[in-house]
Amino acid sequence: MQFSARQLAETVNGQLEGNPDVLINGISKLDDSKPGTFSFLSNPAYTPHIYTTQAAIVLVSHDFKPERALPGCTLIRVENPYAAFAQLMAMYENLRQPKFEIHPQAVIDETALLASEIYIGPHVCIGKHVKIGKGCKIYAHTVIGDHVTIGDYTTLYSNVSVYHDCSIGAHCIIHANTVIGSDGFGFAPNAGDTFVKVPQLGNVKIDDHVEIGSNTSVDRATLGSTWIQSGVKIDNLVQIAHNVVIGENTVIAALSGIAGSTKIGKHCMIGAQVGIAGHITIADGVKIAGQSGIASSITETGLTVQGSPALKINAFRRSYVLFKNLPSLQERIQNLEQSAKPPGL
Repeated sequence: MQFSARQLAETVNGQLEGNPDVLINGISKLDDSKPGTFSFLSNPAYTPHIYTTQAAIVLVSHDFKPERALPGCTLIRVENPYAAFAQLMAMYENLRQPKFEIHPQAVIDETALLASEIYIGPHVCIGKHVKIGKGCKIYAHTVIGDHVTIGDYTTLYSNVSVYHDCSIGAHCIIHANTVIGSDGFGFAPNAGDTFVKVPQLGNVKIDDHVEIGSNTSVDRATLGSTWIQSGVKIDNLVQIAHNVVIGENTVIAALSGIAGSTKIGKHCMIGAQVGIAGHITIADGVKIAGQSGIASSITETGLTVQGSPALKINAFRRSYVLFKNLPSLQERIQNLEQSAKPPGL
């Protein structure tokens, strides 16, 4: 499907400069553009590419001032080019979605309640008393256990597993091979150095507008709920243990792990490969740098930490400078010791 520059500008409330009737039928990167596509410029490092771009339409900021002639592309000026580009990409992506249908090879219990305008792919398995909202898309080989509730316009990609009694809100995206509601890691020490499994009788509750990457595990609570609050974004290969609570609009990068019963505040940013111990609390707005280890609660709102064990960011940087200089410091100490020895020793 084609769109005109005028249509795109109206969609993002942008200001047109150039031919309003130029048409596009695709999207491309500014530094690898193709004719008949639209692109965007938000990072100043990519500014040179706008003078050689083949894209027909480029989103730019209101502050962008060309230093030389542009190659005939139409500009759409907006407040935030990246956000506007994301909005247009979402519109474009919606046109590529599968049509509403329930594949004949899906297995759906007769007690399940399915709303209108949904897509259910082949070999999907839906259990007893499941409720699936309007506009949902459930892709091939996904398994949804008994008594699960899924809100409107949520997408579950292929091979997602949602265990019994869990709930997922509206406008969520769960990527392929992610598991929601598997047993938490609960084992009680027993006589003879053995362990007894503690039944995990709770569930997972995911609020609206949550996105979870592929191959991530969110374990069900021992009792109560493991709770992912609205707006949370979780990357691939993340482990969320039982009874964890993650506050609104927190983002977690890949390969991080959060141990049981820890509470993460709102608007936190957790980098990749971060390990967070169990039964602690992280305050709102905390930023944790990649590969950090968090062993105790962080109670100061908005704090930035780094290292393992984590320190305040400035303390970590000072310590790291000393760490890098240890070999030369050791050599200096050895030289001083050698020079301080009495002659003949």
